[in-house]
Amino acid sequence: MEQLPHEKGFHISWDQIHRDSRALAWRLEEKGPFDGEWSAVVAITRGGMVPAMIIARELDIRVVDTISVKSYDHQSQSAAKILKSPNTELMRNGKGILIIDDLVDSGRTLEIVKELYPKAHYATIYAKPKGRQMVDSFITEVSQDTWIFFPWDMALQYVAPYRGKD
Repeated sequence: MEQLPHEKGFHISWDQIHRDSRALAWRLEEKGPFDGEWSAVVAITRGGMVPAMIIARELDIRVVDTISVKSYDHQSQSAAKILKSPNTELMRNGKGILIIDDLVDSGRTLEIVKELYPKAHYATIYAKPKGRQMVDSFITEVSQDTWIFFPWDMALQYVAPYRGKD
């Protein structure tokens, strides 16, 4: 029997994404190529924006940019394409740049970015087995068939009790 995405879901709260992003920052501390420092953080939008902001704050990195890569339409993957590139003078070949995303799934998004910036350091909060080799650093591995529900995709709402009306 095939499961729907929500049936094997990994629900992430705002607190959890904050803790995991800070843990990733600590893992990246003093690992930059410039006497342990990083030049900039580049968030892969949109999922990498929250972790990138937290990591930039924790590591006191003031230069933050984005690269917009579209690889999903709702809950289905499509061919990855770049919609917006970061500053070219900042990026060069990527040396000293932390490129942050929330999740590596198949690795297609990171593959397209790595072609442009092969010397950057790629870090995600969560990693699935198919894409794990595409990241240099991550915090938590989840199974390939797990669907991660991020807090920015969720809303709190009333749920009726299992039995009864109140």
